[in-house]
Amino acid sequence: MDNTTKKSRRNFIYNLGMAGLGIPFLSAANCNSEPSKQPSMLSKKDKLGIALVGLGGYAAGQLAPALQETEHCYLAGIVTGTPSKIPVWKEKYNIPDKNIYSYDNYDSIKDNPDIDIIYVVLPNNMHAEYTIRAAEAGKHVICEKPMAITVEDCDRMIAACKQANVHLSIGYRLHFEPYNLEMARCGTQKIYGEIKKLTGGFGFVARPSQWRLTQKYAGGGPLMDLGIYVIQGMCYTTSMLPVAVTAQEGTKTDFERFKEVEQSLSWQMEFPNGLIAEGKTSYNDSHNFLHAEAGQGVFELTSAYNYTGQRGSTPAGPMNFPHINQQAKQMDGIALAIRNNKQSIVPGELGRRDVKYLQAIYEAMRTGKKIALL
Repeated sequence: MDNTTKKSRRNFIYNLGMAGLGIPFLSAANCNSEPSKQPSMLSKKDKLGIALVGLGGYAAGQLAPALQETEHCYLAGIVTGTPSKIPVWKEKYNIPDKNIYSYDNYDSIKDNPDIDIIYVVLPNNMHAEYTIRAAEAGKHVICEKPMAITVEDCDRMIAACKQANVHLSIGYRLHFEPYNLEMARCGTQKIYGEIKKLTGGFGFVARPSQWRLTQKYAGGGPLMDLGIYVIQGMCYTTSMLPVAVTAQEGTKTDFERFKEVEQSLSWQMEFPNGLIAEGKTSYNDSHNFLHAEAGQGVFELTSAYNYTGQRGSTPAGPMNFPHINQQAKQMDGIALAIRNNKQSIVPGELGRRDVKYLQAIYEAMRTGKKIALL
């Protein structure tokens, strides 16, 4: 990527953030620069300590390893309801006993100066409770997506963090990922003209017996878990917010696995300029793309939403950006925003917006009606 392209991307991100369009990529330019070849020279006392709440697959497989690469924050503590996990985490990450909590003594984390940020990595129906309790303990919060199951819970979370004067951010890693940022730049700046057609999809085959297939815990099926990425992609590629949605549930073929949630779902988002973007998501089929047809050609991601390995192309040729540790960049970006007392590019208000869209799509699916987004 030449210097002209880099400068263009930096200017794009700044202007988009300043535009106030609900697509806050303002701080992502620095987060997506070429990774440093030198390890961070900051000591732990100069970094913000993060405690992970919930030690499931994402915390263990992605967040904890990423925190070994971060420059502005580090893994300071854990909160778990499974005592058998404690020795493994304690030894692997050198976590002192005083920074290890259960759900029973979680609130006493308020007295621990080692912990600045609580990262809530629990089932969706627990996000609101543990975010609010973190705020009441005086800790900044990162909440994994989706922010909550209902807009009302999102409002409670935002209010609690404002009342406590702490930062609330959502774990939207792709807002720090250069291929998705390039889709946003191409669409927002109309590099290849006006977008005429926009489609996206994310799906994979979900294994049985996991909480994501339970309505109580997840609040829905693949739309809550995977479709949310596509919804965001449509918004930041167009730099517009939808005015209405329609939706259709896909054919259900596995009634046992999907007895509580949808197996697949497709939806249409109507934007103010008349563009109808088409999305789909599934827990029983594989797709992973974001495709824009513009007046002067196609720009797209053919691997859009994974933790790594993004691929994309434009009429000018293949996209060519470094593959970063998305979780490390996300947590560093949020930590820097907290340290500089600036709103992160993935604030609670953005999470609330997306939960509103998720619920509107489900309403459209259930009723067969077009749902207006006020």
